[in-house]
Amino acid sequence: METSRISDPRTPPGAPAAGCDVVTVPARQGLEAVDILRRGPADAVGPVLHDDGGDTLGFLVPPGTAAAWDVPGSTCTRTDGRGPDLAPEPPVDGSDWLLPPGEADLATDPAVLREALGEAARMIRAADSCR
Repeated sequence: METSRISDPRTPPGAPAAGCDVVTVPARQGLEAVDILRRGPADAVGPVLHDDGGDTLGFLVPPGTAAAWDVPGSTCTRTDGRGPDLAPEPPVDGSDWLLPPGEADLATDPAVLREALGEAARMIRAADSCR
């Protein structure tokens, strides 16, 4: 796996990742963010997990992301390079791939994900206020 357009100086672009951190968000916001990211450049979204209950999505991001992750309503789990590998089977019990590694080979850039999650939250607030 490689990272793309990452602004973290500790992980140069194109450097192989030794595992991934995982950003977990509520499913509604995560699905909106996936749509936003897929409308961008082809490599804007990396592999994404969903839980069996459909309550959350997990975006694989470059290792080290958790140290600076501060997006309200989400969590970022640090893996210290021991995180999910991109085997065909989901790395977490009770989960499955929404975007499997074969379709999304790059970890999602945390800065791009942060923007997409913010845009998704604004869209959800706007939609909910119209009810």
